[in-house]
Amino acid sequence: MTAGHGDDFHADGGPARHIPVLLAEVLNALALQPGDTIIDGTFGAGGYTKAILGSGASVIGVDRDPDAIAAGKALEQEADGRLKLVHAPFSTLDQHAEAVDGVVLDIGVSSMQLDQAERGFSFRFDGPLDMRMAQAGVSAADVVNTFKSGDLARIFGFLGEERHSGRIARMIEARRVKKPFERTLDLADAIETHIGRKPGDKIHPATRVFQALRIFVNDELGELAKALLAAERVLKPGGRLVVVTFHSLEDRIVKRFIADRSEQAAGSRHMPETQVRTATFRKQGGGVTAGEAELAINPRARSARLRAAIRTEAPARAGDLAQFGLPKLPGVTLPGER
Repeated sequence: MTAGHGDDFHADGGPARHIPVLLAEVLNALALQPGDTIIDGTFGAGGYTKAILGSGASVIGVDRDPDAIAAGKALEQEADGRLKLVHAPFSTLDQHAEAVDGVVLDIGVSSMQLDQAERGFSFRFDGPLDMRMAQAGVSAADVVNTFKSGDLARIFGFLGEERHSGRIARMIEARRVKKPFERTLDLADAIETHIGRKPGDKIHPATRVFQALRIFVNDELGELAKALLAAERVLKPGGRLVVVTFHSLEDRIVKRFIADRSEQAAGSRHMPETQVRTATFRKQGGGVTAGEAELAINPRARSARLRAAIRTEAPARAGDLAQFGLPKLPGVTLPGER
């Protein structure tokens, strides 16, 4: 995942501009001090990292997109040893540092990725139906052309909250027999033709399907859950966790994690001492959203929400992905590989 995506995924106007979302709020939540070490788990175009470096802190920038790492090399050289870039998924962030002062995560696809037609993230441009952030593994075209309609419907319904998920999945299954889906505009046009679009509709009928495919192909919700557990392990006492999300599925996971980790179960005389849970985080305010001034210059911020927490001295708890309530979805093994 990379930084700064917002809602430009369904905008079919001009290209997106990279403006770090909720930048002032992120810096305030991190409470930066010179000499701090911060993990920017979604390096992207480096928006947060540049501001963090400007405060005198050092940054470990993590991104699974090789293009993001390559583009950040110049900044890494300019930082005079205070920036280390790591090509890896952010779910592994605790493998690249120990006892850091902060972790910041900006969830989703970046404007940089959206603006590259060859990456296939957006139907603003015609490009290959790809959507792979790591540029490896199963692509969106693989999913669309091989998964059963029932599985596609679950993906579109759960991850895209698409109310026509069944109709669209059945259309895809029937159409791909004649001609597989290989291009972004081919899929978007097929969905629009099948579902229709009322005059004045701001959101294209394919928006939620594209969102669902992107989240599924990159296992974005699973990666987020793993990254939160990794942050718990790598943050030192007093360290700050700051997460910016852009839709309800992501925000629900972050909110649930912080709420769970901020609770302390006192236990009882009937329970062994080992079962007493100590809070590993202290919640830092509620969900923060963009103000009118930022929305006026950065429409991508309109769905952004920031949540933050401060690490306590309690040892990290055992990780359990079941606690996040992730939807049960089909695996990504293709039929020919089973």
